[in-house]
Amino acid sequence: MPVRAEHDRAVLAELLGRDPVLHAYQLGDLDDFFWPYTSWFRRGDEVVLLYHGVELPTLLAFAPPERAGDLAALLAEAAPVLPARLWAHLSPGLAATVSRWYAVSDAAAHHRMALTDPARLAAVAPAGEPLGRADLPELRELYAAAYPGNWFDPRMLDTGRYVGVREGGRLVAVAGVHVWSPTWRVAALGNVTTHPDVRGRGLAGAAVAAVCAGLRATVDHVTLNVQADNTPAVRLYERLGFTRVADFTECALRRLP
Repeated sequence: MPVRAEHDRAVLAELLGRDPVLHAYQLGDLDDFFWPYTSWFRRGDEVVLLYHGVELPTLLAFAPPERAGDLAALLAEAAPVLPARLWAHLSPGLAATVSRWYAVSDAAAHHRMALTDPARLAAVAPAGEPLGRADLPELRELYAAAYPGNWFDPRMLDTGRYVGVREGGRLVAVAGVHVWSPTWRVAALGNVTTHPDVRGRGLAGAAVAAVCAGLRATVDHVTLNVQADNTPAVRLYERLGFTRVADFTECALRRLP
């Protein structure tokens, strides 16, 4: 069964929708907002996404353990036509598959978490105000101080799903989304941070609560990615009602000579 490019959104939605939490980011990228920046590879029921909307193309390849072998076969066939350099999000074991063609570096274990206990989130008072393009300079300044090297793209502000907390007129905390799709009823939180000067006061949690309150009517699944060794962030999300549902590796790939 050869790998092929897939261009039918309905087909992709049906395949990815079988596990909307694991595939939340890919489902979100089916929306018109992201779709022009995507390339999809399919082999049978397995799908991988190559996202071009960031400086370094990003490969998303997820499967539950019982289907990891099928996804590995897809990657083995697709690898020769992938870019020479890319970033990757890979289910456990798949880094070894792509290492036949790529040098793997900067690997870090991550958790996919999902909101499974909304009652915990409801106990947190939301705070913050909507952010838009006019707030971009302040937001860049905050990320430079608190979260350098993040995955923020100014286009994400156009979703209308970014919330910022100000103190004394200064932006000190923010929460937003990487993807948000009312069509596919999924959202992925992202770019959450607090300025180092005011950490430990629950401001990020309050901003996350505000974002989630705004998402409630439009999605069924709220997910996020967090680096496994970022213990304060993991504990924050657990307090807010998120639980770990899958593990994966983020890494850089550079084609071997």
